[in-house]
Amino acid sequence: MLVVLGIDIGGSRTRGRLSEGGKILAEAAVDGANVTALPPQVVASRLKTLIDKLGLGQPPSPSGGGHGGWTVAACSAGAAGSEVPGAADRLAGILRELLPGSRIQVVHDAQLVLAAAKLNAGTAIIAGTGSVAYGKDGRGIELRIGGWGWLLGDEGSGVWIVREAAREVLRRVDDGRDPGPLSAALMKACAVDHPLEIRRVLHATLEPEQWAALAPIVFDVAASDPGAAGIVTGAAALLSDLGLSVHERLGKPGPIVLAGGLLRHQPRLEQAVRVRLQPHAQQVIKLEQPAVAGAVRLAEKLAAS
Repeated sequence: MLVVLGIDIGGSRTRGRLSEGGKILAEAAVDGANVTALPPQVVASRLKTLIDKLGLGQPPSPSGGGHGGWTVAACSAGAAGSEVPGAADRLAGILRELLPGSRIQVVHDAQLVLAAAKLNAGTAIIAGTGSVAYGKDGRGIELRIGGWGWLLGDEGSGVWIVREAAREVLRRVDDGRDPGPLSAALMKACAVDHPLEIRRVLHATLEPEQWAALAPIVFDVAASDPGAAGIVTGAAALLSDLGLSVHERLGKPGPIVLAGGLLRHQPRLEQAVRVRLQPHAQQVIKLEQPAVAGAVRLAEKLAAS
């Protein structure tokens, strides 16, 4: 049996899974390693930490196996931002240095979703730190929309939700309105005593995953704060429109798969997206497997090719 490595490089977390013949040998996670959002040395350091956690940084065993007893035949990495010219090549170069002798493949992390769902055709809507929609039809034609990054787009994502929440809180201050539960929750999370101080905290936050980490606050108060509820509804509309654009342009190629931390773990958002999608899609499913399972599936194909 061939040992393969799948890596899911997201904005907030980078997950790795070693597998042999469908059996998981090891799993590990480190901070996000987006090659377009972080300096190359940071990406390389975080991926090296991941490799070490998986036991691949150990010297070859006396029995002759490589990398702590395992020889990795192939590694497939799905990476946010890999569509940017040169980004995939830079990331592949880093992985080749960390995994000498292994076959390396770098794809956009959106492609992992359909692979993890064991679908050859369909549409994926992904909402986590960022957001993107990806689709593939039965002929192999692919389409991706969104995923522009937190400064220019990623509508409906964790970062977008936190930005909209902060704007709502600041508008309440400007208008002299009751700050409400959303303001109290966001101030507590930012460890400040006045709503205006939220600006200072967010402006000093340099990585998008640090913004996205505050998104659960909005869901926690959505039942008691109309402004928070409106933000969730707005996120659902944006994500649905993103996915439907891909789905319809590809001729409705198959199921729509909901993926990413927000759509997998925030029922209020998931349900709102489902309601908007169901009139337009025969099947809407939530990805039950983590996306790294899709990276393993692609690595198995790479090793066997």
